[in-house]
Amino acid sequence: MKINKVSILIVLSALFITSCSDDDNSPALPDGAEEPEAAYENGMLIVNEGPFNNGTGTVTFISEDNSVIEETIFKKENNEDLGNIVQSMAFDDDLAYIVVNNSHKIHVVNRYTFKSIAVIEEDLMNPRYMTVSNGKGYVTNWGDTADESDDYIAIIDLEANAVIGAIPVELGPEAITSNSEFVYVAHQGAYGQNNIVSVIDPSNDEVLDTIEVGDLPNSMQWDASGNLWVLSGGAPSYAAEETNGALVEIDATTNEVSRTFDFSTVQHPGGLNIDGDELYFGMDGGVYLFSVNATELPAEPYIENASFYSMTVNDGKLYGTDAKDFASKGDLIIYDLSSKEKTNTIPVGIIPRGVYFN
Repeated sequence: MKINKVSILIVLSALFITSCSDDDNSPALPDGAEEPEAAYENGMLIVNEGPFNNGTGTVTFISEDNSVIEETIFKKENNEDLGNIVQSMAFDDDLAYIVVNNSHKIHVVNRYTFKSIAVIEEDLMNPRYMTVSNGKGYVTNWGDTADESDDYIAIIDLEANAVIGAIPVELGPEAITSNSEFVYVAHQGAYGQNNIVSVIDPSNDEVLDTIEVGDLPNSMQWDASGNLWVLSGGAPSYAAEETNGALVEIDATTNEVSRTFDFSTVQHPGGLNIDGDELYFGMDGGVYLFSVNATELPAEPYIENASFYSMTVNDGKLYGTDAKDFASKGDLIIYDLSSKEKTNTIPVGIIPRGVYFN
């Protein structure tokens, strides 16, 4: 679907650090200090955007058995706010990178204790999502919202926790992912519209190619064979011209489209996820299932009456977020995918966006 670009887009003490990160990216401890308890291991981290244009986003922790719910864990551990708006999170070994869009920064924390390691706030402009490849971080940036020609991928030195370069890209870089060879960027289009996936070579940080997919690609997933699936929502009805969504399979060995499945013009899917050989996405107030070996798109929803702000699938369960009125606290809603039954509803923060497993 078309993104209406809302403005969603501390120097912190390096607690427990006296030297550079060691080989496993765990921060070194001062002499005589004890390893802090891993309070947030074995559970979920929920990224909550927070109120638009004011206030701060948060992160909620939910234990694996859902018995422990801890709100605002970054504030609790560091006595600081994250900023506005908390967009996404990425992991690299023991570290978590919390991307804060409107405040133009990335917080680096220990993913299990949530103690602050560093903050990256130079050379970021409306950062969105991050992936790690070839020992470096790659972050999509929309740049100046009034300029459609300044979008870029920031390159992060993961040892120095600093931006060391930028790769200019076409309009609206959003979702980003990588395999052992390449970095892939879905260009949804920000305020405008786009229909491509950029392929970046992390060995020289250059764009090798762009692959045309459907209009407004919004999510990507890898299957067990190493193929990349890209879901495009298509231009919505309020656009100048409504267009159909598409589900595209990219052969990552050739970086060419191997299969395309077109939706009808009035269907606008989003939130692609994968569990085993089964892809899941949201559309028209339901959740649809598509096997990677299928020859046509599903005609009926797998789960009816299930509409989410965002959705994540993991280990046989579906985790959907309900942003409610976008001003009060939202919910995390959990479904069992085998039974299709709702199993739990858990209150979280304001505008819950992402679910990450720790």
